[in-house]
Amino acid sequence: MDVASFSAQLEELQARAVTSIAAADSPESLDVIQTAVLGRKGELKGLLGGIGPLPAEDRPKVGALANPVRSAIEEALAERRIGLEAEALHARLVAEAEDVTLPGRPLGRGSLHPLRETEREIARRFSQFGFVVVDSPEVETDELNFDALNIPGDHPSRDLWDTMWVRDPDAQTRDDKLLLRTHTSPGQIRVMRDSEPPIRVLTPGRCYRYEAVDASHGFEFFQTEGLMVDEGTSMAHLRGLLDAFAHAMFGANRATRFRPGYYPFTEPSVAFDIGCVVCEGEGCPACKQSGWMTILGSGMVHPLVLRNGGIDPERYQGFAFGMGVDRIAMLRYAITDIRAFLADDIRFLERL
Repeated sequence: MDVASFSAQLEELQARAVTSIAAADSPESLDVIQTAVLGRKGELKGLLGGIGPLPAEDRPKVGALANPVRSAIEEALAERRIGLEAEALHARLVAEAEDVTLPGRPLGRGSLHPLRETEREIARRFSQFGFVVVDSPEVETDELNFDALNIPGDHPSRDLWDTMWVRDPDAQTRDDKLLLRTHTSPGQIRVMRDSEPPIRVLTPGRCYRYEAVDASHGFEFFQTEGLMVDEGTSMAHLRGLLDAFAHAMFGANRATRFRPGYYPFTEPSVAFDIGCVVCEGEGCPACKQSGWMTILGSGMVHPLVLRNGGIDPERYQGFAFGMGVDRIAMLRYAITDIRAFLADDIRFLERL
């Protein structure tokens, strides 16, 4: 066999390999062709193994003819692999295609909890009169929760609250007597000690008491309390402010009244009533046939409380008021069971 014969066989091998490569329909088929043609025991290796009988000067010529053949086959393999990958990607894209013109799945839209919404609405109404919201801690000292508010340890008014203590209530020092606040009034003491009159603040937040849980009571509830301290502050200012609030929340024609009450931190103290939102004053079980509903307690800040807050009661006067956010929300949304607010029932929230 001479060089010309080897050249013809190499050309025939290249043509056959390129044809097989073009017809391959998977990467696995290309691997088989590559092994059969270019492998250690492949056709090209076998063909070159037959150059032994050639004269020594012809053997390099056959090697020179074989190198372009190997390169052409390797190039054909590489191009076909790229082509197969492109075809596979196209097929996958077609299979996974999404019609972007179709409407998407609707997502549920969240909203404020009715208690939070009511709390913000209360703050918004009073902000029109210059009141600002001040946060205060839920864990309070015995001194701020009781003593500074004219509720000493032996005062009978302490019987109104069964307190959740965080630390021993019999501790010797005030700072060691920690509790979950029973109202947000301690925040007012903090404000008076940290600020100079005039003062107009709201102290909203979560409160805790030992309560038998029923439709109208809970051991965890929300309050918003207000405080105004300035020279010449009077009950007339308090009445005008609360009337404006009630009319904004429950209608401009809503009847209101002051009724004598008792709170150890105010003197005089009054309960603030509005005409029943259920029967419009006619009398019903909701208002116990009275035609009135109490929505908050209020009064002029006791001089001792002002003094405990670092304010001179001879120069300044103040009034305070406090309301249950839960109570206001129940009236706004016509809810009869306070437990529904914290029941984590999405169906209840969706109805509001």
